[in-house]
Amino acid sequence: MSPIGHLIGGKLASCPQARLQDVYNPATGKVTGQVELAAKTTVEAAIAAAAAAFPAWREMIPAKRARLLGRFMTLLEAHADEICALVTAEHGKVPDDARGELQRGIENVEFATYIPELLKGEHSKNVGPKIDSWSEFQPLGVVAGITPFNFPAMVPLWMYPAAIACGNTFVLKPSERDPSAALYIAQLALEAGIPPGVLNVVNGDKLAVDTLLTDKRVQAVSFVGSTPIAEYIYATASANGKRVQALGGAKNHAVVMPDADLDNAVNALMGAAYGSCGERCMAISVAVAVGDEVGDALVAKLGPALARLKVGSGAEAGSEMGPLISRPHFEKVKGYVDAGVAEGAKLVVDGRGLTVPGHEAGYFLGGTLFDRVTPEMSIYRDEIFGPVLCVVRAHSLEEAMELIDAHEYGNGTCIFTRDGEAARYFTDNIKVGMVGVNVPLPVPVAYHSFGGWKRSLFGDLSAYGPDAVRFYTRRKTVSQRWPTGGVREKAQFAFPA
Repeated sequence: MSPIGHLIGGKLASCPQARLQDVYNPATGKVTGQVELAAKTTVEAAIAAAAAAFPAWREMIPAKRARLLGRFMTLLEAHADEICALVTAEHGKVPDDARGELQRGIENVEFATYIPELLKGEHSKNVGPKIDSWSEFQPLGVVAGITPFNFPAMVPLWMYPAAIACGNTFVLKPSERDPSAALYIAQLALEAGIPPGVLNVVNGDKLAVDTLLTDKRVQAVSFVGSTPIAEYIYATASANGKRVQALGGAKNHAVVMPDADLDNAVNALMGAAYGSCGERCMAISVAVAVGDEVGDALVAKLGPALARLKVGSGAEAGSEMGPLISRPHFEKVKGYVDAGVAEGAKLVVDGRGLTVPGHEAGYFLGGTLFDRVTPEMSIYRDEIFGPVLCVVRAHSLEEAMELIDAHEYGNGTCIFTRDGEAARYFTDNIKVGMVGVNVPLPVPVAYHSFGGWKRSLFGDLSAYGPDAVRFYTRRKTVSQRWPTGGVREKAQFAFPA
């Protein structure tokens, strides 16, 4: 089997001397392939291909760019089964989760087909004597995206459809842990008619990332990943004169009020905490029960629900939660469970020691539930990125909100309540970027924008939606005047007014 390579200038590219990294099936723990880790020259070749393609792509009529993206969307829908199979094989997601991820990505491609409407500028006639003024939005040039392992299909589709719809060309660096879906999707973009060089894919590690962050030809960088890396991306790329949006980590809280429909809240929490094995930046990892009575009832219902959770390979029908992405990440998450016990939290359901028959070497950790968690514990402070839900007790909505506001992350949150006044107070005042009311995963649809607050987002503009159009373009304002023929004008030394 040939190593997974790159897509540069419309062609699959490979280097015989490249460094290689194993790619695993996390459900079996077995190596299923190898991916090339790009050398600096390989990344530079991708940037050069994007730079060469930019002038013609920029000049293409926006409606034609949009039609090509429409063809791309059709191909994504036609090849959904193949894409989802790649996601399951390399990430471990169960099929329903993989299909949901891809569908959200397709919705962003659909939004990109509408972008010509958002590229329209503003026009004012006679802002001065026979002077007209207008603004327009021009593409930046070569832009780059660095995407995480947890959404190998969706997050790239957050980025490059909008970027290329605006007239830019793109270099994508997907996660080297599960690279096949992103590469396959990029080949579908070529099949749709996206010209060679407009979209390029380089697989690699930090060397590839640093090349994109420092190369002068790259005008902007989009990133999704952990907060420490997001901060590094933002600082390094900004220091090299680039526009940056870097989405980082999260610790998302769900507030459960005394009047909440507890059965519905429990079902929502099960999906939000344990879906995708908790490997989502929007996963609910903390449930804040307002009142001990609510906390006791919530824990009493979550325990049996976890006992019914079907953990298994994505290849097996009926699996609701798959494995973690890798052995090191499995050990990291398991270590947090160990730490929670050592720090004094009450371990209600222990996911350690789970064995999935026929997949004994897979990276499976069962759904884990802690109660009586307090803010000084590491399982509360840190983003665990695994199937671990912590229950915290609060005496009031105000106390619950103080907990959330005090946390360093501000990505997503939600409240379960029947009280409209409480919901409105919560949505108006909570210091978090994405908020749900009886919606556990308030991920905005494609025609809104996705972004947290505090240390969950570095940069001024969120991902996809209207913010993406502003991120991937520059405003230019033009003032124009045609002097009346035959009239000699005097020099004007005063500032124009």
